[in-house]
Amino acid sequence: MPRKSSPRPSSVSPLPPADPKETSLAGQVLIAMPSMGDARFSQTVIYLCAHSRDGAMGIVVNRPLAQPSFDDLLKQLKIDPVPPTRSILLCSGGPVENGRGFVLHTTDWTDGASLKVDGGLALTASLDILKAIAEGGGPQKGILALGYAGWGPGQLDSEMQQNTWLSAPADLGVIFDAEYETKWRRAMAVLHVDPLMLSGTAGRA
Repeated sequence: MPRKSSPRPSSVSPLPPADPKETSLAGQVLIAMPSMGDARFSQTVIYLCAHSRDGAMGIVVNRPLAQPSFDDLLKQLKIDPVPPTRSILLCSGGPVENGRGFVLHTTDWTDGASLKVDGGLALTASLDILKAIAEGGGPQKGILALGYAGWGPGQLDSEMQQNTWLSAPADLGVIFDAEYETKWRRAMAVLHVDPLMLSGTAGRA
């Protein structure tokens, strides 16, 4: 299962981008199989930001956070204006470093701290993106995640072989809209898969 916590450097991504010669799932979503044994990841949809021989990291996109609100977060970080001209959704991105914020967003806005991922999305952990959004600018689409999901070297590959996860192309609606309760089923639908027909021993789609 994805790791609970571990010390990480202060860079935007806990892992380097994948070597293009390696087979990488970065830029795709992971969809938890119905047989997922870890309650923290039951029916989760995770956008995978990095995947290499060093490990993997991703953002859970279907676990909404009621608190703190975007306004509350801006107040804590002393970012103006409050109330903001624009706000974005907050979610629990995973159990690792859940006091740290990451914005998963479209690449129409990036800065020097952004990690660009395949599929026109990027991950940014700087305050500049929050300032831009609060002022009414920033990327067209984005979601603010507290924490992330992380795997050690070879761990995700092993879990994929054990049919713990399905992988699918990233759908922007599934990632960024507020219909959290249906995201898991909609992510499955991208693969034309009915979750009721799946089991822990089924082959990957």
